[in-house]
Amino acid sequence: QVQLVESGGGLVQAGGSLRLSCAASGSIFGINAMGWYRQAPGKQRELVARISGGGGADYADTVKGRFTVSRDIAKMTVALQMNVLKHKDTGVYYCCYSTIRRGSLWGQGTQVTVSS
Repeated sequence: QVQLVESGGGLVQAGGSLRLSCAASGSIFGINAMGWYRQAPGKQRELVARISGGGGADYADTVKGRFTVSRDIAKMTVALQMNVLKHKDTGVYYCCYSTIRRGSLWGQGTQVTVSS
């Protein structure tokens, strides 16, 4: 069974940076999109950034200009560079791969905590 594994979370002061990475434990065919979601305490999971199969990227309005999503198709990895972090960016970050055959695959989540 293919699993997604996130890394790079942690504790950072406001204004700092973190880089999240996500890798698959096996081969996945037919990936439509790769992206990052987050869930803050007491809130619903929300889209942070997503990169489509064609390479176009979408961002939540709250992170535009601060976060950058990138991918390595050959390695089937996706990364999220987060700059100028704010306290409201705190939450559990999940990577998600949208696939043709397997539907949506989710990682287990990585905690990002931004101290104010």
